[in-house]
Amino acid sequence: MSRSKTAAERLLAEHGQTYAEEAGIRLRNTPAPLYQLLTLCVLFSVRIKADIAVAAARELFAAGLRTPRKMAGADWQDRVDALVRAHYRRYDESTATALGEGARLAQDRYRGDLRRLREDAGGDPARIRELLREFPRIGPVGADIFSREAQGVWPELRPAFDSRAREAAAGLGLPKTPAGLARLVADDDLPRLAAALVRADLTG
Repeated sequence: MSRSKTAAERLLAEHGQTYAEEAGIRLRNTPAPLYQLLTLCVLFSVRIKADIAVAAARELFAAGLRTPRKMAGADWQDRVDALVRAHYRRYDESTATALGEGARLAQDRYRGDLRRLREDAGGDPARIRELLREFPRIGPVGADIFSREAQGVWPELRPAFDSRAREAAAGLGLPKTPAGLARLVADDDLPRLAAALVRADLTG
């Protein structure tokens, strides 16, 4: 086994939990978990610690806000309160607004099912990211996080390693390109490796 593959296996063992898993999302190619991942990406799209963003997602989901219909139908204050419980401060009110507007967009344009966004993109990863960026608060970073986490269920996104993951890989002496990193693990482990690189960078 090559030194790089050994290092990748160690990363998976030590840091290989995806952020979706940490937030309690059982990611599958079905409407509710895909929307929950989008919600998590909205929460990550401001300057805030990763553990607080994950905690905020868990609070929202615990409050029953797991689908676009539930999120859009919730009172704005209920969304704010869930974010405050997770100590998601400074951005709580603006994020509560963004989540409500994004949920209505998901309902109106995709009937609550982000698989329709995938269909509209025609299997083009760049177009998927472009359509994701039409949701409030989702910019390039949020779209990259979605791609990084969703590549396990949307294979056309593979290999998705954003700049942060690639920079971490370079610092660890691993390949610097998505294709090079993808050769180190099985396809099913790509989301875990991408997350592990980011986590290793945060703890390094």
